[in-house]
Amino acid sequence: QVQLEESGGGPVQAGGSLRLSCVGHGSIPSIFFMGWYRVAPGKERELVARLRSGGGGTEYADSVKGRFTLSRDNAKRTMYLQMNSLKPEDTAVYYCQMRTSRGDVWGRGTQVTVSS
Repeated sequence: QVQLEESGGGPVQAGGSLRLSCVGHGSIPSIFFMGWYRVAPGKERELVARLRSGGGGTEYADSVKGRFTLSRDNAKRTMYLQMNSLKPEDTAVYYCQMRTSRGDVWGRGTQVTVSS
C-alpha cells in the first residue's frame, strides 16, 4: 500500500519561499489526481493545487495563483509544491494527497509558518 511522506515545511518570513516535497513509498496504484491541501488554524481544509494524472493541466486555489507551482518527478516518485512570495495567511499544515484506484491517500502533513 502506498504511503506519502511530506517534508520541506518550517518557519519563513513573509515574502520568502519554501519548497514542499511529497514522496510516495510502496506500491502505487493507478493515480487519478495528485495535489496539495492545507488546513489553517481555525479553518477547514482547502485545496491548494492539484493535477490530473495523465494530462489536463493543474488547478490552483485563487489565493495562491501566480505564487505556488505544483510539479512532479515520476522517476523520484515525488511531487513538489514551490511556494514563493509567502504571506502570513499561508500559515497552515500542508498535506499531499493522491486519489487512486484504491481510494484517497494522505500524508501526515508538514507545518508551514509565515511570520510578518
